[in-house]
Amino acid sequence: MAHMTSKAMRPDWPAAWMGARERLRRELGDAVFDAWIGPLTLDGYERDELRIGTTKSFIRNWVSERYVARIERALRAEGVEPSAITVVLTTPKPVIGGGIVREPQPRAEPAPYTPTPVDDDAPVGDAARGLWTRMLHPQQTFDSFVAGSANEFALGAAKSFAEGAQSEVPLLYIHGGFGFGKTHLLNAAALEFRKRGKRSLFLRSEDFMRHFLGALYRKDTLAFKEELRTAEVLIIDDLQHICRSTATASEFLYTVNAFADLRRRVVIAADRAPQALEGLGADVKSRLAGGLVVALEKPDRDTRLAILKARAAEFVRHKPQALLPDDVLEHIADMDDASPRELIGVFTKLATYTDLTKKPVTLETIEDVVGLRSAPGAKTSIEDIQRKTAEFYKLDVRDFHSPQRARRVARPRQVAMYLSRKLTTRSLPEIGRRFGGRDHTTVLHACRRIEALCEEDPLFKQEVDFLSQMLAKRP
Repeated sequence: MAHMTSKAMRPDWPAAWMGARERLRRELGDAVFDAWIGPLTLDGYERDELRIGTTKSFIRNWVSERYVARIERALRAEGVEPSAITVVLTTPKPVIGGGIVREPQPRAEPAPYTPTPVDDDAPVGDAARGLWTRMLHPQQTFDSFVAGSANEFALGAAKSFAEGAQSEVPLLYIHGGFGFGKTHLLNAAALEFRKRGKRSLFLRSEDFMRHFLGALYRKDTLAFKEELRTAEVLIIDDLQHICRSTATASEFLYTVNAFADLRRRVVIAADRAPQALEGLGADVKSRLAGGLVVALEKPDRDTRLAILKARAAEFVRHKPQALLPDDVLEHIADMDDASPRELIGVFTKLATYTDLTKKPVTLETIEDVVGLRSAPGAKTSIEDIQRKTAEFYKLDVRDFHSPQRARRVARPRQVAMYLSRKLTTRSLPEIGRRFGGRDHTTVLHACRRIEALCEEDPLFKQEVDFLSQMLAKRP
C-alpha cells in the first residue's frame, strides 16, 4: 500500500510507519514486537531520512544492529522508500499536571545504521555480547533424553512446564548430581519455549553474576534489569555458584520476584535442593522451595545401559566402524559409581579407539584402552570410603559433611577425600560435593596434604595404606 501526500507526492511517513509497525507485529509475533519494536517512535523524517527514537540505550543498540533492515523492508512493503534510517536515543516526555507535555531535551548522537546481513534467530551487537549469547544445543531435546525410574518425574515436570501446563506454578527447580542430565533438560525446555514463541533467556549462574557485577561497577544496573526483563522465560543453570556474592543473590531474588509478578516463568537447575544451598538467605531459599522442586537421581543400571545404547546408535550413524559389542556396553554400564556423563566419556574413548585403529574392543582388551577392570565386580564408592574411614577413626559419617575444622575430624576427612580421588573415577568437584558441598580446591589441598604427610610420617602412611587396601579388596 502506497502512503503519499498530495503535495508533490511526498511520502506520508506517519501513516507508512503505522502500517510498517502492524506488518512487523504479524511477522515477529507479539512477544518480540512488544520487546523491541513496540517501544520505538517516529522521531523525524526530514528529506526522507527517518529518525526512529527510543528512550532506552540497549534497545537503540539492539535495533540498530538487528532490526533496521527488517524495518526498511516493512516500509518498502508499504510503498515508501527511506533514503536512510537512524535509531536515536530520546528523552522521555513526562506529563506534568494539567496535561502539559515538557519539551524533550536535545538528543544524543544517533547510532548510525550500516546495512549488514541479519540473522533473525540470533541477537548480535552489544546485547548479544551481554546476556543473549548462549546457543542452544539442537540435539538436546526432550525426545533424546533417556528416561528411567530415577529421572522420569523430572523429565515429565520439565516437559509439562515448557508446554504451558502447571500454569499456576511460576518456578521449576531441578536438582541433582553432576552429569545427571540437568543441563539437557534445561536446554530441551528452552527449545520447547522457543518453538512456542516464548522469548527464553538461558544463562549460567556465572553469566548472571558477571554481568550484574559489571553493571554494578559501571553504575548501570538499570540497563541490566531492563535487558533481563525483556525475556518471557528465565532459565538459569548451576545456581549453586551464585551463592558466592551477597549482592548477586539479592539481585537474583528481585529478578525471580519480578518474573513472578509479571506471571513469567523461571526454570532453575542446581546440584542440591534449595534448603542445602550455602550463602543464600532464608528469603531466597523460601522463594525457590515455593516452586516445583524436582530431584534428578542417579540412574539405575538399565537406564545407564539405555543411555549408552542411544549414544552408540548416534555415534555409529556418523562412524560405522565404531561399533562396540553389547557386552562392552554392559561392562561400562556396570560402573555404578559413575555419572551418565562419565559413562559417555568412557564410551567415547572406546568408540574413538576402534574407529581410528580399526581394532575391535573386547572385554579382554578394554583394560588396555581405558584401564577398566576386565570383569565386572563390586566397585568402591565414595560412600564406602566415607563409612570405612569413619569407622577406622571412630567418627560419624555425618562429621565428614559438617563444617567442623577440629583436627580429629579434619584429618580423617582429608584422608577420605584422598582415597576418594585415588580409588574412584569421580572428579574433584564431585568429591567436594559429596563432602558437604566443598570446593574442588579444598579436595585438591586435602590430597596434597595427605601425600605430604605420608612421606613425612611412616606410621600415618601405614594407616592410609591399610584403608586403601581394605577398600580395594572389598568383596
